[in-house]
Amino acid sequence: MLYTISGKRLPVVFHIGARALTSHSLNVHAGHDDVMSVADVGWGMLFARNAQEACDLALIARRTAEATSTPFMSIQDGFLTTHTVETVRLPEPEFMKDYVGDPSDKLINLLDPKNPLMSGTVQNQDSYMKGKIAQRAYVDRVGDALLESIELFAQKTGRRYGLLAPYRCEDAEYVLVGMGSYMETAEVTVDHLRQQGVKAGCLTIYCYRPFPMHEIVEALKHCKGIAILERMDDPLSSTGNSLTREVKAAFCDALNGQMGHAKIDRIPMIYHGSAGLGSRDVRPGDLIATFHNMSGGGLEYFCLGIKHPLALYVKEEPDLRPPGGFSMRGHSVGGFGSVTTNKVIASIAGDVFGKDVQAYPKYGSEKKGLPTTYYLTIADSHVSTHSELDRVDLVILNDVNSLFSGNPLKGLVDQGAIFMQSPLESPEDVWAHLPPHHRKTIRENSIRVFFVDMVHIAREVASVPDLQMRMQGIVTLGAFLKLTPYAANSGMSDEQVLSGVEKALRKYFGKRGEQVVRDNMTCVQRGYSELKEVDRRIIQQDP
Repeated sequence: MLYTISGKRLPVVFHIGARALTSHSLNVHAGHDDVMSVADVGWGMLFARNAQEACDLALIARRTAEATSTPFMSIQDGFLTTHTVETVRLPEPEFMKDYVGDPSDKLINLLDPKNPLMSGTVQNQDSYMKGKIAQRAYVDRVGDALLESIELFAQKTGRRYGLLAPYRCEDAEYVLVGMGSYMETAEVTVDHLRQQGVKAGCLTIYCYRPFPMHEIVEALKHCKGIAILERMDDPLSSTGNSLTREVKAAFCDALNGQMGHAKIDRIPMIYHGSAGLGSRDVRPGDLIATFHNMSGGGLEYFCLGIKHPLALYVKEEPDLRPPGGFSMRGHSVGGFGSVTTNKVIASIAGDVFGKDVQAYPKYGSEKKGLPTTYYLTIADSHVSTHSELDRVDLVILNDVNSLFSGNPLKGLVDQGAIFMQSPLESPEDVWAHLPPHHRKTIRENSIRVFFVDMVHIAREVASVPDLQMRMQGIVTLGAFLKLTPYAANSGMSDEQVLSGVEKALRKYFGKRGEQVVRDNMTCVQRGYSELKEVDRRIIQQDP
């Protein structure tokens, strides 16, 4: 069907959350092997790194598709971008209509009796090849039309894209190349390495089809080495995964001065690796190890984030969140409503308090009833790191079983805070029920401990029985407002803050009816007012 759509010159745009294929086991999370498997069906392909880019590239793809009668795929990383709440500047409907243009000026009526044509017929030896090669007349226009769409978008919005995005590549000796969400993490990692004197750079490829071979060679030809990261593994290919093969071919042509390339004298050492398969975490430390592997003449093929003979060893894991940012991590159970609450908190931080936010969950295919972790970062500037949070200011324990089955306090900064579910009423009892090793961590790192009975509040408030479990998570929102400075520092009155909270709750729960919205507001207010703290004297008296 994909071949047929492109062959009939239908300007379709597919919006894709790229996911891993079920190659050795079931996984529904991020991977690029699904889209790479259809890279050669005649569609344009654009890759976004974050929610804003997914929004913008969708429009650019639409305009280009209609201008060239060529279908496009507008691609983002499954779950890592599709299920992440981020601050986005949405284009106005009027602008979108003006930018894309009137479809009647571009679309072809295949059933127009005044302009008849034949389509879908059988073509044998004498005809098929002529029609197939003739389609190059359409494809040859795609590159220029895409650049025209990108330029017009930049003029109208101030947000400029390209076929690729070099970052600090001008004098870079070693450059990391890739597509998708971890390339924003790569940029802040490059900044960190530059401060250490490493001439690092990174190259984000936005456009995979048509492949920008000339631009890539021009950006990388001066480097000592490049490392190409891909969310896939094709070990039967003798020369690397899909993007690696394309880059190597481009440099081979450039070395011979073929395919319109200016002739070059040398090819940089090309390393390539697999990272982030099935949403495996890709951290700044992994990317630092990639640069060290290049500069040290290490493995030509490697993988990141796992223990394996081909994996690179991580020696450093820096905190590259925006300065002054606030991060929290929650430990919950699928079905408790915590992931939705995290989205509501992100909406409030962004829409009400005017901050940049990034909120996302981590859960498996099973979801309901099994452990769920959720993350949120709030900052005054864009959050570029797309990885699980190692350092957090607040840990939320909707599921207190995590205290006994793992280490939910890992990465909690000194003088950070814990907010936990507890049916106990006295701070002394809450403290006594914490495992000794966690009490030691809390005491030595001056961590504050807060608690409330979220389960009890939800049971009392919920007017619909099936919402009792989900409303436990909404109580967390009240604690967030009390434990963070954003409401106090916003200059807003309590009524204004609560109005913003209600607007966010109505966005997520309005379809369930007015009473459900009111119940959720009550849970928030009770979470705020009934929150208790374990006094520091109780913590210090612990033997």
